[in-house]
Amino acid sequence: MVFSSPVFLFLFLPLVLLATLLAGSLKAKNTVLTVASLLFYAWGELGYVLVMLASILLNHLFGLWVDGTRGQPAQRTAVALAVIVNLGMLAFYKYANFLVDNLNELLRLFEVPLIHLDPVHLPIGISFFTFQGMSYVIDVYRGDAPAHKRPGAIALYIALFPQLIAGPIVRYVDVAQQIDDRQVTLERYASGVRRFIIGLGKKLLVADTVARVSNAIFAIPHAHLPPSVAWLGTFAFSIQLYFDFSGYSDMAIGLGRLFGFEFMENFNMPYIARSIREFWSRWHISLTTWFRDYVYVPLGGNRGGTARTYRNLLLIFLLTGLWHGASWNFIVWGLFHGFFMVIERLGLGRLLERAPRLVGNLYMLVVLNLGWAFFQNTDITKAWHYFVSMLGLDPNASPLYYPSLHLTPDVVLMLVIGVLGSTPLPGLLIARLRQAVRPASAMATAWRSLDTVFHLTVLLLCAMHMASSTFTPFLYFRF
Repeated sequence: MVFSSPVFLFLFLPLVLLATLLAGSLKAKNTVLTVASLLFYAWGELGYVLVMLASILLNHLFGLWVDGTRGQPAQRTAVALAVIVNLGMLAFYKYANFLVDNLNELLRLFEVPLIHLDPVHLPIGISFFTFQGMSYVIDVYRGDAPAHKRPGAIALYIALFPQLIAGPIVRYVDVAQQIDDRQVTLERYASGVRRFIIGLGKKLLVADTVARVSNAIFAIPHAHLPPSVAWLGTFAFSIQLYFDFSGYSDMAIGLGRLFGFEFMENFNMPYIARSIREFWSRWHISLTTWFRDYVYVPLGGNRGGTARTYRNLLLIFLLTGLWHGASWNFIVWGLFHGFFMVIERLGLGRLLERAPRLVGNLYMLVVLNLGWAFFQNTDITKAWHYFVSMLGLDPNASPLYYPSLHLTPDVVLMLVIGVLGSTPLPGLLIARLRQAVRPASAMATAWRSLDTVFHLTVLLLCAMHMASSTFTPFLYFRF
């Protein structure tokens, strides 16, 4: 079940909202949300809901163990074992086939019998709820939040359906208090509805339309790809991925507000960044802060000298690539970003700060789009040839493919909306208009009416899109 499906919008969500409204006490509301979240996950992963339940139970027990041995040597043992178990579960489901396939390549060289492993199914959202489980135990270990005595509270934290499948990754310390004490005000509820509708529009109207271009171009055989078409493909993918993923995050944040939760922002206009370092402070913020706080800083961050800082940066981006998928293209993509993070620390970053903003922004966009060649192409050979095509070094590029072949009027419109929506311009314009409106005036009433009409129009267009189009999953579901 996905947020953009009719089943969720017109059946599941209304029933859950009604049930929580009738539940009365906060404890009862939490129970309703926990049961609904498990049903939400079981809808698409019935056979693997036990995996998530096991994760919930184990992390609850580890949290109690860590809290009960505070100040004792056993506490470190408990948190270390919790990390090992969580990573072991993630490694089995996400990386077992990748490791076996690569090991078999080595065994072939020595004519050794190969290892057979049937394909291991990747449970949806395991990368997200595993990281949240570790966050709980580590936050308890650090004393940032108390261990919860009731397993139901941990189940709600890990399984909460608004952010279960594709984030944002919610750290326990950020929502521990909200689990036991939160309120749903009319203002927060209305804000959640508006935020959800905007996210739905991002996904269905912009991302799904632009996807027609990126999907078609990335499917072209690499030997026929001219540079102009290759760059159009990554440019379209940039818009598609941003509006798809930020749209999901908007919907998750909006849904959280409907139930009284406030989740962290996951995006902050990343495409206006002037460096790769700034890009990663604005893109998938919940993941970058997770790696920063739970991996980079414990490794020493930038406190152990220049060489160690560069090592830590490369390691973090290697892990970031692996987190996205068990394949060589993600490893290369992660190290590609790590390489530019290092050279920016070597001095390029200072040059970019002194240069005009446009220079830094163009540099970031070029590097980012070159990297998308490895992110989107799961076959590393095809990814490399796509990368070479972008650089204009493929002698076999065919003139039969050209950009205008993919640019229909609706696609061009959504690309323009995507570009404008990736900048602060719409927000600044709306803020200026609001400042010009006096609160108790007729203009204020008209403004509120216009805002309502706008969101209802977006919702109507989304409903029409759902009725006339095939199902398209969110891109980050595969992670």
